[in-house]
Amino acid sequence: MNLLTELGWKASWEEKWMQQIETSKKKTVQPARVVLEHKHIYKVVSSDGEWLATLSGSYMHQSSTRRDYPAVGDWVSVEKMPGEEKAIIHATLPRTSIFSRKVAGETSVEQIVAVNVDIVFLVTSMNQDFNLRRLERYLVAAWDSGANPVIVLTKKDVCDDPSYYLDQVESIAFGVPVVAVSSVTAEGIDQIQELLNDQKTAALLGSSGVGKSSLINALSGNEIMAVQGIREDDAKGKHTTTHRELVKLPGGGLLIDTPGMREFQLWDNSDSLDSGFKDVEGFANNCRFRDCDHSKGQAGCAVQEALQNGDLPQERFTSYEKLKRELAYIERKNDAAAQLAERNKWKQRTKEARLRPTKKR
Repeated sequence: MNLLTELGWKASWEEKWMQQIETSKKKTVQPARVVLEHKHIYKVVSSDGEWLATLSGSYMHQSSTRRDYPAVGDWVSVEKMPGEEKAIIHATLPRTSIFSRKVAGETSVEQIVAVNVDIVFLVTSMNQDFNLRRLERYLVAAWDSGANPVIVLTKKDVCDDPSYYLDQVESIAFGVPVVAVSSVTAEGIDQIQELLNDQKTAALLGSSGVGKSSLINALSGNEIMAVQGIREDDAKGKHTTTHRELVKLPGGGLLIDTPGMREFQLWDNSDSLDSGFKDVEGFANNCRFRDCDHSKGQAGCAVQEALQNGDLPQERFTSYEKLKRELAYIERKNDAAAQLAERNKWKQRTKEARLRPTKKR
């Protein structure tokens, strides 16, 4: 098995690579995977080794949004610089999946969390930090990413009643696999490893202190990630991982560890709200009128009927409505931001054209 295959290179990527090479003017490039990123400086790994890489000038010129730039997990076209352990990134291969969120705060900017992953491990601990509403957000984003979500419940060795948390998760995660693990006793670790067979790539997503770094250490059999404890008063943890990094596991498979996210705001995931709330949508499909807004007093509303008879928990529906409003707001902001970005792009191109020297006749 060569190094590219160990990093997840498959026939589908080879096909994309050949299509890109046919249209590329650069004939000295080779495929590589981004394993680390820091302020537009990247660590990439190819079949010839590991290098630090920066973007070419043309790549930078054509990139305007965060989604245009490489991220950890991307397959890129790189050119090795002669006599140096450095490379230039000329292009990115089309992605198979992308998990993103809105950056914290008021600014409407996308943050790329993980790309080209087969599985999204949504990690939460079985203690006071367990938050069902936060998990609902992660599920909506996971369904939208193009990857398969798997919920991982950690710290089973210190949990008095794991079945309580399993029942809670299963009440919102319809059809999503749920695995309870302990990084201390190794219970459930084999199940996670089996999911990563055939060099699959997965991302670990969750809040600080839920045990992502401990899980990577348990899967790798080595202390490759620093681990911090949790505060006893509220069971909340400190940030351990400060950057995104792709880690190759000894048993096969790859993991992208991500910094803990206490605040998780959705980013343009409205199409996947139905997948994350299949129960609500199921009731909504039985409403008498197709344009039912599910408000109190609405005639023939199956959602309100389900709320009244207890088939649909009020907090579940409240979460659904909140996320729907949040996504509608993001969509409006994105439309306005896209229009502004397009105007600015053409203004810049017009300015550059005026500054070019004219040819003498």
